[in-house]
Amino acid sequence: MYNRIKAVFEVYCSLKLKAGISRMKKFETENEESFQSKLKRITFNFFPAYRRTGGRICFISKNWQEVHIKLGLKWSTKNYVGSVFGGSIYAAVDPIYMVQLIQILGDNYIVWDKSAKINFRRPIKKTVFAQFLLTDELIQSVKDEVAEKQHMLLDLKVKFVDEQGLLYADISKTLYIADKKYYKEKNKGRKDT
Repeated sequence: MYNRIKAVFEVYCSLKLKAGISRMKKFETENEESFQSKLKRITFNFFPAYRRTGGRICFISKNWQEVHIKLGLKWSTKNYVGSVFGGSIYAAVDPIYMVQLIQILGDNYIVWDKSAKINFRRPIKKTVFAQFLLTDELIQSVKDEVAEKQHMLLDLKVKFVDEQGLLYADISKTLYIADKKYYKEKNKGRKDT
């Protein structure tokens, strides 16, 4: 079944290339998508909670260290004054860093969103793009700090820009990252209310 899906997807991609619809990347990058990351991108875009944000993932690098998304003005994202609703702006970026880190760090880590702040620079009335980039150095520093302290808070930034690079919104996110054994031990006697 997997090979059949892969074959159909490869034919679909080759037809898109022949039709002039080339790259999904929205920013200059040396990274490439793999078949698995393309499949994750398509699946993520159809996941109802993300689909309803109005955002669409355009690119996921094969190592998950880079993700590109787009957000446009549509009937489903339009607010009362005719620009993109602030909730859509934030919701489109909300899960990305967390999912990236979960994919990169693996099963021995816990990753949670802790807090966020958004600065609206100008109304969005066209399609804008955001790039989520996690460097090798950042990932190694996260692993080192968690190995030393068992948990940490990580502050990351992302911004929405148009094709000319004009800034529309910038978002700061704080993520909690912990060693899975530490996290489970810490929360052993705790009950959710």
